[in-house]
Amino acid sequence: MVEWLQGLPPLAVYLTVLLVVGVESIGVPLPGETVLIGAALLAGQGVVSPVTVAVCAALSAAVGDSIGYLLGRRYGDRLFAWAARRSPKHLGPERVAAARSLMERHGMWAVFLGRFVALLRILSGPLAGSLGMPYRRFAIANWAGAALWAGVTTAVVVALGAAAEKLLGNISTGGLVAVVVLALGAVVALRVRRRRRQRQSDGG
Repeated sequence: MVEWLQGLPPLAVYLTVLLVVGVESIGVPLPGETVLIGAALLAGQGVVSPVTVAVCAALSAAVGDSIGYLLGRRYGDRLFAWAARRSPKHLGPERVAAARSLMERHGMWAVFLGRFVALLRILSGPLAGSLGMPYRRFAIANWAGAALWAGVTTAVVVALGAAAEKLLGNISTGGLVAVVVLALGAVVALRVRRRRRQRQSDGG
């Protein structure tokens, strides 16, 4: 995951994140998440700045999704028909229909959380545009989701280091983030229980 990035200077790593994540967000099936994870692993090794990696990923994701939104708004179903011919495996009618169903049911939440789902990460912008979602609502969910995805993914991978690469061979980043969030929630819950017990014992 990280080997082919290791030989690049820091500036080239940042540019790769900008380019690949941005183009994927427009609606082209590229390995944007894989590139972000690889750059975050390098950040954990001190090769690049984790903050710069996260900022590059967030900006390119949000701008790419915005471009995808405008394309979907202008070309609608014609865009998806063209994409299906170009990449039937990733953007075939069944996959687009599944993503459209999620977008219709969940609206802004599908855009916001779609960053953590491979299919929606590619299609949320064009679909939101084609479905006529008001741009203001889309922009709020898009920029917030991009910042959350880039920041949390980078932080988790940097914190876990090589262990993250092994885990991500079996589960998605979304799954890894969910595991981390649940673990943190469990720690907080245990601390709250301990404090309550201490208060009860002190009061008794």
